[in-house]
Amino acid sequence: MTRILDHPILGNLNHRKSISFQFDGKTYTAYEDETVAAALLANGIRELRVHEESGTPRGFYCNIGHCMECRVTVNGKKNQRVCLTVVEKDMVVESGKQYPNIIKGMVAKK
Repeated sequence: MTRILDHPILGNLNHRKSISFQFDGKTYTAYEDETVAAALLANGIRELRVHEESGTPRGFYCNIGHCMECRVTVNGKKNQRVCLTVVEKDMVVESGKQYPNIIKGMVAKK
């Protein structure tokens, strides 16, 4: 796990409470008041989803809420940006999956 614990401006961050959350069925550790993105990055997670059509991996891009690349499902709610979502105890986060393209399948059958 890689995480800054002693920041030159924020000070010592060891006082924060450690909490657990799940990502794709595996349990990870986060600190209260940090974003899901920060917790995932600290736990070595770089791939958040795959492109819905091409299946290519997607990860963090802007990390400030502009690009929508970090969309995942959080506690059953789809298309949540992890860079703006604060982690909560026992939160369940699921990566984005590739879905079959129904229109392409219909065109191919003709």
